[in-house]
Amino acid sequence: MTTWKMKGEYLKNCNCIAACPCDTEGFPKPYDHCEGMAAMHITEGNFGGIKLDGLHWAGIVQWPGAMHEGNGKMQPLIDERATAEQRDALLRILSGKNGGPFFEILAAVCPEVYPPQFVPFAWEFDRDGRHAYLSAGKFLKTATAPLTIPATGAPQRVKVLMPDGFEYKEMEVAKATTLEVAGEISFSHQNTNSSLAYVEHTQDGVVA
Repeated sequence: MTTWKMKGEYLKNCNCIAACPCDTEGFPKPYDHCEGMAAMHITEGNFGGIKLDGLHWAGIVQWPGAMHEGNGKMQPLIDERATAEQRDALLRILSGKNGGPFFEILAAVCPEVYPPQFVPFAWEFDRDGRHAYLSAGKFLKTATAPLTIPATGAPQRVKVLMPDGFEYKEMEVAKATTLEVAGEISFSHQNTNSSLAYVEHTQDGVVA
């Protein structure tokens, strides 16, 4: 198995309320199905001897019920700036065929995977400020803002620690002000869950 690492900024926006109950009790709310996206800006990474620094990837996902019940679909999106060998490396990681429990689990619950799309990414990310913006070609556009206290309108900071998490160990909870997805998978949501984290994934799992 090729050793690899992806360290950097991680964003997950979905159709759940904040904080996403799929992270805690395992079932989506307020809907009975799960759909959303996960994406990363790799600040430091490699797949064997192939450098991945500075690249982006995203996965649009959709399940008819809870994620762990399976039968999901995935649309991989890869930074168009990646070389042929970098594209292959990222797709091998995302496929779960080269280790990494998070990606192995995603592969197991998403049996239908659409052909990857190689697209331009626009990325803004401020974990502590709970602000983010991502666009990936014509397929994905989403923005994140802080939660607010209804009575005052003041920003509300919520942090979740998951010492045994396989996706992240710590994340900031925020609000996806918009989540627009088009293509083989399509949906539109406003004011739903957003999770922001700094992560480091390897073939052996998430280490931060």
